[in-house]
Amino acid sequence: MAQPPAETPAMDHHVYFWLKDECKDAAARAEFEQGLASLFEIDLVAGGRWSVPAPVMLRPVIDQSWDYALTMRFDTVEQHDTYQVHDLHHAFIEAHKFRWAKVLVMDLA
Repeated sequence: MAQPPAETPAMDHHVYFWLKDECKDAAARAEFEQGLASLFEIDLVAGGRWSVPAPVMLRPVIDQSWDYALTMRFDTVEQHDTYQVHDLHHAFIEAHKFRWAKVLVMDLA
């Protein structure tokens, strides 16, 4: 199996959000999007983005049931772990957790 290039960040943090139906109007989505964008102000984050499902050709293996995805790169696992307890991360959770029907996290080494 091929190894990733040495310059690849130590880890990627992927989060998928399913919003409650009552939180899917344009105003609620705009507030949530601002919250997602605010997470990139945390200096521990090396890069990434948030988005919505891509309009790809549907196949049986494609899951587009989620509303938003967030992907972040961290240079070290320790920076990720520090991000998890960062005040701005906790502020995002407290401000937006009422909107979520489901959240799924997948971290890649």
